[in-house]
Amino acid sequence: MQNDKIIIRGAREHNLKNINLELPRNKLIVFTGLSGSGKSSLAFDTIFAEGQRRYVESLSAYARQFLGKMDKPDVDEIEGLSPAISIDQKAHSANPRSTVATITEIYDYLRVLYARIGEPHCPICGGKIEKLAIQQMVDIITEKISNLGANNVTPKESKLPTGQAMKQFNNDKIVILAPIVRGRKGEYYQMLYDLYNKGFSEVIIDGKNKKLKDKIALPRYKKHEIDLVARKVAIAWPVEDNKILQSDLSEAVETALAESGGLVKILLPAKSVIARSEAERNDEAILSETGLPRPQGLPAGRQARDDKKSEIGETFILSAKYSCPNDSFSFPEIEPRLFSFNSPYGACEYCHGIGTKFIFSDEACPKCEGRRLREEALNVLIGNKNINNVVNMPIREARDFFGGLHLSEKQTEIASAALKEINNRLQFMLDVGLDYLTLNRRAGTLSGGEAQRIRLASQVGSRLVGALYVLDEPTIGLHQKDNERLLQTLIQLRDAGNTVIVVEHDEDTILTSDYVVDIGPGAGKNGGEIVAAGTLSEVLKSKNSLTAKYLRGEESVPTPKIRRKNNREKILIIGAKEHNLKNIDIEIPLRRFVCITGVSGSGKSTLMNDILYCAAANRLQGAHYKIGEHKKITGLDELDRVIVVDQSAIGRTPRSNPVTYTGVWAHIREIFSMTEESRARGYKIGRFSFNRPGGRCENCEGNGTLAIEMHFLPTVYVKCDVCKGKRFDRETLEIKYKGKNISDVLEMEIEEAYGFFKDIPQIADKLKVLRQVGLGYLELGQGAPTLSGGEAQRVKLAKELSKYQSLRFRQGLNRSLYLLDEPTVGLHYDDVRKLVAVLQELVSAGNTVLIIEHNLDVIKNADYIIDLGPEGGDKGGQIVATGTPEEVAKMSRSYTGQYLRKIFNNQ
Repeated sequence: MQNDKIIIRGAREHNLKNINLELPRNKLIVFTGLSGSGKSSLAFDTIFAEGQRRYVESLSAYARQFLGKMDKPDVDEIEGLSPAISIDQKAHSANPRSTVATITEIYDYLRVLYARIGEPHCPICGGKIEKLAIQQMVDIITEKISNLGANNVTPKESKLPTGQAMKQFNNDKIVILAPIVRGRKGEYYQMLYDLYNKGFSEVIIDGKNKKLKDKIALPRYKKHEIDLVARKVAIAWPVEDNKILQSDLSEAVETALAESGGLVKILLPAKSVIARSEAERNDEAILSETGLPRPQGLPAGRQARDDKKSEIGETFILSAKYSCPNDSFSFPEIEPRLFSFNSPYGACEYCHGIGTKFIFSDEACPKCEGRRLREEALNVLIGNKNINNVVNMPIREARDFFGGLHLSEKQTEIASAALKEINNRLQFMLDVGLDYLTLNRRAGTLSGGEAQRIRLASQVGSRLVGALYVLDEPTIGLHQKDNERLLQTLIQLRDAGNTVIVVEHDEDTILTSDYVVDIGPGAGKNGGEIVAAGTLSEVLKSKNSLTAKYLRGEESVPTPKIRRKNNREKILIIGAKEHNLKNIDIEIPLRRFVCITGVSGSGKSTLMNDILYCAAANRLQGAHYKIGEHKKITGLDELDRVIVVDQSAIGRTPRSNPVTYTGVWAHIREIFSMTEESRARGYKIGRFSFNRPGGRCENCEGNGTLAIEMHFLPTVYVKCDVCKGKRFDRETLEIKYKGKNISDVLEMEIEEAYGFFKDIPQIADKLKVLRQVGLGYLELGQGAPTLSGGEAQRVKLAKELSKYQSLRFRQGLNRSLYLLDEPTVGLHYDDVRKLVAVLQELVSAGNTVLIIEHNLDVIKNADYIIDLGPEGGDKGGQIVATGTPEEVAKMSRSYTGQYLRKIFNNQ
């Protein structure tokens, strides 16, 4: 049936060669092939882009005006397409407010949970606080009055209308206040007028008594504290049982609650026969704790009786919401925003919810100590844990905490929906191997693979049906041990009624898929064709598929027959304790190819980046990095330099590209400036630069594109309408070398350019290295923003390798330490073979290559392995195994060793 398929006709985006393809719906589909063969062009730039465009077009005109018009991909037709969701490797925002808990929406459910079943505790005395009913408030007031009665002066007897004999104090009254304005600017003329019309007669404004019948003028821009005098209640005791009888106390409290929105401020008479100074000190302490201003019109302490004024002995607050009966600490309304560090209602006042002293600082906020929230929010507990305690748990511990909660029947009924969502998302993150992360981990510190798997967990939690998911190498950063759980998550998405397309090179993923599409046969202009498509068994029969040859074992990444051995020179790290490292001692042999392995979160990056790199850079290159906690490092004197070859971008704008980064561009510009036509016109080398005026297109300033800001959406780049993307003006483009102008050269693929410039060593040698690392399909002028993290890393590696090859006899270049973090990202089996050869060349020259890697084809090529674990997070940080791959394969405790053993047994 047609509606059981996604039918693609005439796809030509980027290097795709007008391909036609039919994909089964509601299946797990893997797109594989060489790097640059066109996998992402088909999956993301064609299928996902068209699905997204159709969804946007289905929205109202009002909604579309904020999203902008989306261009149709270069494809004739796609049938059977569902709304599409892309889950790629883009790092999340570096915004310090973005965390694992907020990305997955777990924090939203936590806020609701704490607001609904959290138990508030007083920050002052630590006691549990419960809501007070009006009668409970009355009981607290009368108890405090009783405590005053024993020390008071002798009252006189009187008769109440009830006929009961009473004793009553002269002029002693409880003053019931309704706090109606608390620290807010304004004149409040209308409000005060309305209160007067309701029958109220007196207020306390900024500590001074005011009669509502008088003209009251308040400064508009000053913050005010306004308390309405709801009632003054006389104090009286029955003669018979010495109990308080106060018939109108409840009514007074109720009136104050209605006017204030839930708060009541109580002013009691002073205790009798105590020194004024002592009473004042007592009152000051109480007022300081409650944060209330002194009511100047109602004086504190004991005064002479002939003053004929009420003496005020104690001021406290009670609440129909939450208030401590011991010290009158009153909670604000306990609602979800109280637990939000993005809301002024809940965020720490000092750091505004960032948790640090300054934005992007590592120093904790001195007030909240990094907990982000105000004191009240941190004193609401569930299972004796506040919300900050929970988000600082590793995901596995958090799952166990919520799974073991003991709730009442009522709490269970209230919390069941929120708990279900929280537990589901926690379980999903466990299933994709993220159990070592804490919920409070900042998004900016996540790797691309971690960020992608967190987004995947969020999508599984959304339980969408009938959608099309497109994923980019979800196994990145994942140990083989955790692959199975990740694949089960993808299968869950499929079984829920969704189509899942995965761009992937991982063998386990390919073998688990329902349908495989192999794109190639080569990369760049030599790719863009469907080499094989069908079920796994059908693809395995293909004679043209390079992927099938590796899966069948006809091709493989070779294992070295001899391991390098060097027991003399080594780096020794003693007492490494940063993050989860367990005070370990590590030996790293020099002049060898060394792999750090282990499950995600075992401490690999902490060891290599936070400790070794920072220490080496400080010692060898005069840097000033903060070094991870350790006792001692020796052996750095054996090195001359340390180079990190990471996956960060080689530039932020389209002007930065492979040839500018590697230094090829200067030589190409020089060649064009030396042509006969250039010399005749007087053009110098600067004429052929798109980074400065003279020969570039000034409309786009040499970018070839114009940046269009989309406000709430990412910036969109459109081709310059003057130079049509060629970057240079008309006169510059008239200069040609071998029949090509400077723009034509920038559009060449590296493979083509290598042949074009083969007679010029300064250019050909550098292009040769770019080919060696598997980047022959990139265009010379391909903008940095379009390069993946893996491609950027290989461009950097090529730059370093070209330095060595062109200056191989320069002193010091064979005493370098190269640090790489998962350089196989985005690489096909055949590309991995090329990469390993490059790394081995660096080591053979006398350098040390230290890499973090999960790819077994790379690990088996190492001279030495350091395996960390055994698990991630708190259960990691130990040395599980060290030695050659063959030695580690014999160690049953090592997960890496178990998988290496399978490889060696198969060989």
